[in-house]
Amino acid sequence: MKALVFEAPEKPVIADMPMPEVAPTEVLVRTKAVGICHSDYELLAGRYIIPIAYPVTPGHEWAGEIVEVGQAVKGFKVGDRVVGECVVRTPERLHHFGFSLSGADREFFTVNPEWLHKLPDAVDNKRAALIEPFTCGFYAVLRSGGTNASETVVVSGGGTIGLVSAAAAIGMGARVIVIDPLSTRRDVALKLGADVVIDPSDGGAAEKVREFTGGHGADLVIEASGHDASLAAAFDYAREEGRMSMVGINIGRKVPVNIGQIQMKNLTVKGCIGSPGVWPAAIRFLERTGLDLSPIQTHDFALTEAVEAFAFGQDATRSIKITLLNS
Repeated sequence: MKALVFEAPEKPVIADMPMPEVAPTEVLVRTKAVGICHSDYELLAGRYIIPIAYPVTPGHEWAGEIVEVGQAVKGFKVGDRVVGECVVRTPERLHHFGFSLSGADREFFTVNPEWLHKLPDAVDNKRAALIEPFTCGFYAVLRSGGTNASETVVVSGGGTIGLVSAAAAIGMGARVIVIDPLSTRRDVALKLGADVVIDPSDGGAAEKVREFTGGHGADLVIEASGHDASLAAAFDYAREEGRMSMVGINIGRKVPVNIGQIQMKNLTVKGCIGSPGVWPAAIRFLERTGLDLSPIQTHDFALTEAVEAFAFGQDATRSIKITLLNS
C-alpha cells in the first residue's frame, strides 16, 4: 500500500509499505478522506506539543471504512463507516493519533475500536473528515456555556477552527460575527451562515461589533487565531459579564493586552484545547442540524499526491482546508 511518511523533519515522501496485520482486538480501516491540519505542518517542521519520533505517518482528521474486524472485536462490522478520535490511550501511555502514533495518511491502517465512532448516513466521507476539527469548535462553544438564538457570538480568526466554531454557534441559533483579514475566509464564513464578517485591518473591528450589538458587545467571544493582534483585540469585543473561549494556540510568546478588562467587564475567560468527551454529541449535532461544512474544504488532492498537497498548503492564503482523498 501507499503511505505518506515524514522520514525526518521537512522530509515527506510517498512510500510503499506492507499491509498491516490485524490483531484480534483491532479493526482494519481503508482511508476515504483525510484533512491536512496546521498541526501536521508543526510535525513536518520537527515540533509538536508532545514528544514525537520519526519516521511517522500524519493524519488525524480522517474518515474511513472498516474492511476487516479482529476476532475479539464487538460492535463493529465490515462496511461500517467511521471516524476516530485523535487523543487516544494505549496500555503504555496517552497518544496523539497521527503524531506519536502513525495516522491515517495511508491507504489502510489498524486502530483500536474504542477510538472509533460510526458515521450517520447523512454525513458523507469527505465532510466526515471535518468532524475532528468540528469537535474542537463545538467544544470551544460548549466550554463557555454554549449559546442560543438570544446571543451574539464573535469569532476572531477565520481559519478552520474559527470557521467550525462559527458553524457550531450558528447551529445553536446565535447571531455570529467572524473577524478575519482574508477575504477568502470571510466569504466562507458567509457561506456557512455568519450574519456579519469584519476585516480588522483598519483597526475598527471593535466599533463595528458594538454597532451590530446595539453598543453592548458580544455575549461570547471565541479567539481562534492565536495571532498577537487577535489576542490583544479579543477582550474589546466582549460585553460586560461576557464570556470568552481562548482556543487559538499561542505558546511561548508574550502578548500585551488590556488585561484589566477582565475585571472591568467582569468577564469569564476559559482556555480551551481539544474536544474531550464531546464526539458523540458533535456527530449527532451535525446530523440533526444538517450543517454544511463543505465550504471550508477548499482544495482536494489524491492521497498519493500528499507531498504536493503539503507544499501547496504552505501558503495559508491559498487554501483553508486541503483534503486528501483515497478512492
